[in-house]
Amino acid sequence: MQQVYTLLVEVGRAAEDGLPEGATGAALVCYASGKDEDEAVRETVAILKQAGLAPLEVTGHGTIEERLAEGHEISDEERALMERARQENAVIVAQMETLYDHED
Repeated sequence: MQQVYTLLVEVGRAAEDGLPEGATGAALVCYASGKDEDEAVRETVAILKQAGLAPLEVTGHGTIEERLAEGHEISDEERALMERARQENAVIVAQMETLYDHED
């Protein structure tokens, strides 16, 4: 049975990645479907690479049930995106924050 996993993916710079000039990378919150978390991670990394991004690290935050058991609050918007990922057997990038190195 397909589950939806919440993943935090850190990406570095790559040619043609579309990130702003001066950025060192980005952090993305993704909802990814898979039979297990390993499959969801593999699919997410593959799709981000196809999109021209350079995934460096993926941190899994579990399924909706696991997150609720840990006391996370999950908004209706998040739930809708998770359900869409499940129905479409897809990876949804829900949020992206550009990262900068501020060691000035």
